[in-house]
Amino acid sequence: MHLQQREHIATVMQVAGDGLASGHATVHDEIIRASWQRCVHEHRLDPTRMQEAVILPRERLREHQDQMEEFLHIARHGLETLYQQVAGMGYCVLLTDARGVTVDFLGDLVFEPSLRKAGLYLGADWSEHHAGTCGVGTCIATGEALTVHLDDHFDATHIPLTCTTTPVYDALGQLNAVLDISALTSPSAKQSQHLALQLVKVYANHVENASFLHRFRHDWILRLSGAPQFLDMNPEYLLAVDAAGRVIGHNRRAQLLLEADTNGPPVLGQPFERLFNASFNDLGRFVHVRPSDQRAITLAGSARLLFMLAAPPPVRWAAPAQALERKLPAPLAGLSGGDPALDRQIERAARLVNSPVSMLLTGETGTGKEYFAKALHESSERRRQPFVAVNCAAIPETLIESELFGHLPGSFSGAGPKGKRGLIQEADGGTLFLDEIGDMPRALQGRLLRVLAEREVLPIGATRPMPVNLRVIAATHCDLEALVREGCFRDDLYYRLNGAHIMLPPLRERHDLGWMLDRMLGRDVSGAALKEVPELAPAARAWLLAHRWPGNLRELRNVIEYARTVCSQGYIELGDLPDTTGAAATLQALAPRAAAATSEATQLLQHLRAARWNVTAVARQLGISRMTLYRRMKRWGISSPNQRDDQALP
Repeated sequence: MHLQQREHIATVMQVAGDGLASGHATVHDEIIRASWQRCVHEHRLDPTRMQEAVILPRERLREHQDQMEEFLHIARHGLETLYQQVAGMGYCVLLTDARGVTVDFLGDLVFEPSLRKAGLYLGADWSEHHAGTCGVGTCIATGEALTVHLDDHFDATHIPLTCTTTPVYDALGQLNAVLDISALTSPSAKQSQHLALQLVKVYANHVENASFLHRFRHDWILRLSGAPQFLDMNPEYLLAVDAAGRVIGHNRRAQLLLEADTNGPPVLGQPFERLFNASFNDLGRFVHVRPSDQRAITLAGSARLLFMLAAPPPVRWAAPAQALERKLPAPLAGLSGGDPALDRQIERAARLVNSPVSMLLTGETGTGKEYFAKALHESSERRRQPFVAVNCAAIPETLIESELFGHLPGSFSGAGPKGKRGLIQEADGGTLFLDEIGDMPRALQGRLLRVLAEREVLPIGATRPMPVNLRVIAATHCDLEALVREGCFRDDLYYRLNGAHIMLPPLRERHDLGWMLDRMLGRDVSGAALKEVPELAPAARAWLLAHRWPGNLRELRNVIEYARTVCSQGYIELGDLPDTTGAAATLQALAPRAAAATSEATQLLQHLRAARWNVTAVARQLGISRMTLYRRMKRWGISSPNQRDDQALP
């Protein structure tokens, strides 16, 4: 440790320990001192313990990259253009996710060893609780664009670096990424990074807007600027509006402008008319055919003059009947092992993952309606936002209104002094899953209908509704149409919820039970993959395949967990299944079904061997897709000789 590092550690300890600081404090100095104090008191970092940058292993880095794959593809051109501007001055360009992990990097590979050692590299974790005060971590903590220069860093290891960062927001106002340019060495004056800060802000704005335009390419897009000359080439503000005239997205500048103009309410969900002194039906006069200076509009709150260019949604065309098979999102594809009925429902749902249309899931108890809803959420653009599940049958009728809609302090007898956000507000930006919707009290159904129709919620005791942006998925095992006829369920709410109807088949009707068995055997209760997968004895597998499963997936899961717990040496026999006597007694009666399942596997194997393992030819012969054939092979444990010795096949 050299003298400069020892002096820096002493300064950090003095400032973070007792709040003292010497000299004149600038705005950035205040941000830095506050960060140092967080590092010591909240993150429990030791300023005397110098540590090199944390670089994640390739597997964990890939997980972070996969979660924002589409955004990375969009942002890449902006990063390359920015790097061309700063590479000659010794900078590298980093893009991190909202947790501070570097998911993209551009730098001079001549200096790769030094950059990697300094943490200016792919996979580096620059979160404040790991790295202390730094450009990325402090930007995430404060939401501010800033420069952390030389001895601004908390960790003495990093004091040679200069890092200039700015946040990148998504179209819902949430932090999406951090854009950073850093250098291994720099002039001592912090003012030397002023132009770097302005440059990184400009390119972060370019990336934000590019991502916004891609996301809402099928909706109304409104471009706004204070000057008509810049409207077409470089608009300051972007809004996305749905067919009903409500705001469904914005860039960061538009969010700050409009929230200030309306004194703070969220912009999302607001009708066009509440934001501007114009009607949504008049958007036609703001299209490109008119000159920019004739497209003036004023804000509803301040009457500030802006100029607007409105771009309508593109005309949709119908895909030809022989279009290529649609690639399913992984969360949805993982719900089926090749059952035709379920596959059809999954393919329908895949087309609607990003649609605002409400969805109704029906099926017997235990058929996996909540799993299906979670898969829809994880497959959608809302996957990084909350998924809130509400069991309408499990909440007492006296509490369901407060739980769903929230309440203000002291709004009713027993209300807490701090009030409570309802579950509907907790789901803002994400997905609200209403399980057992048929059990919702009729008195509350009208209030829920208002949420769906107006996209706003009124907490108990409040006088002003709060806008919410959410996707609603409802589920029930009841016949809602029968409940509507009986007057127990509102018909208008039923039609609002039934925008798309997905019916999940019971387990006894599914053709992928073998696949489901193997999947559950290989995972624990939480769904995590097991290192050692238990093996099923033939008699146990035959009984499991033949059982009717009145409790569906829930019953199957319980049986598997029980058998896995009581079996010896990872081998599940018939006696390890619950209710052994019943299993043994019913095995003989149910044997034909088990035999039929075995016969299907044998026939498939014969087809494959006859075609010399030409999967395409067999799929054509059976009249199914190659993907379905692969699923059936997986279900029965059939592998080609290229993957497994042919003699090992049944």
